Amino acid sequence: MPDADALIEVAGIDVAIGGNRILSAIDLTVGRGEIVSLIGPNGAGKSTLVRVVLGLLQPDRGKVWRRAGIAIGYVPQRLTIDPILPMTVRRFLALAGRRSAVYERQVLDEVGVPDILDRPVQQVSGGEFQRVLLARALLRQPDLLVLDEPVQGVDLTGQSEIYRLIGRIRDNRGCGVLLVSHDLHLVMAATDRVLCINHHVCCAGLPEAVTQHPEYVALFGRGVAENLALYAHHHDHAHDPGGHVVPLPAAAAAGSGDHHEHPDHPHRHDHAGR
Repeated sequence: MPDADALIEVAGIDVAIGGNRILSAIDLTVGRGEIVSLIGPNGAGKSTLVRVVLGLLQPDRGKVWRRAGIAIGYVPQRLTIDPILPMTVRRFLALAGRRSAVYERQVLDEVGVPDILDRPVQQVSGGEFQRVLLARALLRQPDLLVLDEPVQGVDLTGQSEIYRLIGRIRDNRGCGVLLVSHDLHLVMAATDRVLCINHHVCCAGLPEAVTQHPEYVALFGRGVAENLALYAHHHDHAHDPGGHVVPLPAAAAAGSGDHHEHPDHPHRHDHAGR
């Protein structure tokens, strides 16, 4: 029986395509209010697993459980719009189903692009378009967000901002997030749990544990693992809905014994202590 907070669970998934084994004995669970990151080298089967989660591909073996009535919002890895197609952001969002104009504007404001409804899609920047895709997914009022490489075509600063935005959405909405990424440095600070796959599950768990796992080191190299070493720190603050730091009362700060890394504060030290 899945955990009470579980939104989706896949167990013992095998997938073969054209006689090639793509996934073998994969287990994955995503619960309410958590960000689970799926990482692995190119061709490891990440997008295939996403298709199984979304119900677009039936596994050859194993079980897929989804919470009854679950709403899933999806941001695809790539979406190309013909440059000669006359389409505004408003019309593009309408393709996902009609929503009230008020809610549409609220969601665009939530993702940080409140004033582009009437702009042609072809004239928005890469970062703006990724936020529009995220807004389209949020219009479904999802219990689970599935984000397949959500920072495609975005510069490094913009990538960091989008990962912080994803953290705020999780905090404010309480939804689960399945995040597929190869941006290891950024995603490790933006996630609660990590599943590293290379056709099978290489390792899984907390980011700081996964980066030290021998199979992770074998896949990505010892230098990458060392540079991603996270240090725990004691929180003496919280964050408001806008992501701004607000102090905790002294008693609460003293009692917040958890040592973890907040998505809005990706602190890292390398072995030189920088």
